[in-house]
Amino acid sequence: MIDLAEDAPSNPLLRLGAQPIALTAAALLLLIAGVTSIAIWRAYTGAAPETDRVVASRQLQTRTAQASEQLVEKTKGLEATQQESIDQLQVVQDQLQSVKRLLAFQQADTKRLSDQVATLNESIDGLRQSFASARATEAETPSVTRRKPARHSVHASVRKRSRG
Repeated sequence: MIDLAEDAPSNPLLRLGAQPIALTAAALLLLIAGVTSIAIWRAYTGAAPETDRVVASRQLQTRTAQASEQLVEKTKGLEATQQESIDQLQVVQDQLQSVKRLLAFQQADTKRLSDQVATLNESIDGLRQSFASARATEAETPSVTRRKPARHSVHASVRKRSRG
């Protein structure tokens, strides 16, 4: 004959596995006890992690919005400064163009005046040479007409007065 007592497991945990309803009830009781202890702990401390997370999230959103507004303001300030710099650069470029035009005009005027001075110098040199050559020719040819002595002309004028 077969002994049934030997077939039954000797381990008590294995016996619990044989009764699934008891195992399920024990797990359910542990779960309820855990949830109840968490609820009591929250009620006692007065802090709920979910509301803390919501508050922290809202604060973070507020800070992010403030930082974003500050960035927008700074960006607008930088844009204005950049536009002012562009305007100033345009003014400087316009002034540079004006200075370049004036310089070109002055250089052309200086060249014209320099050419005129060179022409005048050539004319003066020509006149000097002409004057020098005229003196040289006068010195080489003796004068053909002789003048009467000064005494003779003075006496002649005195004689005319006395006769009259």
